[in-house]
Amino acid sequence: MKLKIKLPLLFLLVFVLIISPGAVFIRTFITNNRSQSLRFFPGPVRLEVIFYLLLLTGLVFVVLAVYLHFNITKPIQLLNTRLKEVNIRRPISSLNSKRNDEIGELFNHFNDMEERLHQAHKEQIGMIAAMAHDLKTPLTTINGFVELLAMQKNLSDRDKQEFYELILKKTKHIAELIKAFSSFTKDELELEAIDMKSIEARKFFENIATEYEIELSGLNFELTWEHSFNSNQHILINEHMIRRVFGNLFSNAVRYVDKRDLNVYMSGYVHSNCAYFQVEDNGLGVPDEELSFLFLKFFTVDKSRQNKSGGMGLGLASCKSIVEHHGGAISAFRSPYGGLGIQFTLPLVK
Repeated sequence: MKLKIKLPLLFLLVFVLIISPGAVFIRTFITNNRSQSLRFFPGPVRLEVIFYLLLLTGLVFVVLAVYLHFNITKPIQLLNTRLKEVNIRRPISSLNSKRNDEIGELFNHFNDMEERLHQAHKEQIGMIAAMAHDLKTPLTTINGFVELLAMQKNLSDRDKQEFYELILKKTKHIAELIKAFSSFTKDELELEAIDMKSIEARKFFENIATEYEIELSGLNFELTWEHSFNSNQHILINEHMIRRVFGNLFSNAVRYVDKRDLNVYMSGYVHSNCAYFQVEDNGLGVPDEELSFLFLKFFTVDKSRQNKSGGMGLGLASCKSIVEHHGGAISAFRSPYGGLGIQFTLPLVK
């Protein structure tokens, strides 16, 4: 039972317990003295009634104070103590509460907050490790070729030219990595100040579908699309940012294709006051156990595939930030067409 229900009932009980004895006594007195005119209680009787009412009132409020202490004050004190002990580097056991009222919900939300803090800390460590790895690999190659050029004086001009070209290639790769890191950080900052406007979901969907249908056909790929939006359904978005989400999804479909006959499928529909958008393909796909990690920063399914295709594991992380900033959610699934499916939602304008 919720506190907002329990507390009024408790105070009602207190009121009844205080008033009822007095009411019963007065009713009895009036019944026994119908033939007499009403008059004040005799002094001794009146004092006795007041004494018992005060005693009862005191007992009730003691019970009430004890109840409030153990059911409200003590749990809040426990939460305050736990807040002082929170350490993102040292997870501690979750707070347990079997209550189904607001206090129980507060405990559950506190546990969720701690889990998100620890997850964010892990993501930060993973991000730094990924950045260090991505930068270390080309730097190691550059260092090796520079040492060869410095130590081996009898290299042919052809070998020297090849080494210079490899060094140049690796330095360009480092520049691309730094540019990607910078762009991702810039995007995160831009999300805090973007402007949104109401757009017709059907028109927006059809514009995106037509645009990528032409683009994919130019690469000899095919896009199949369908939707069930109507003209009365609008979404509040920053069109530039949501277009970037679609751009990342279609770019990934093309980048990780392992066949010549790539087919991409785009669909849209409305459910529970949200617009749903799905982009699926018949490409490489992703192992089921790694689907939940796709939206982590710098996560890649296969490092060798990453180096071959040029992906850095930031595209889907950026999509997640954009969609969640719009009040939606994004998820990945194995498409029935054989490849990867990405679904994201955007709230409808009420």
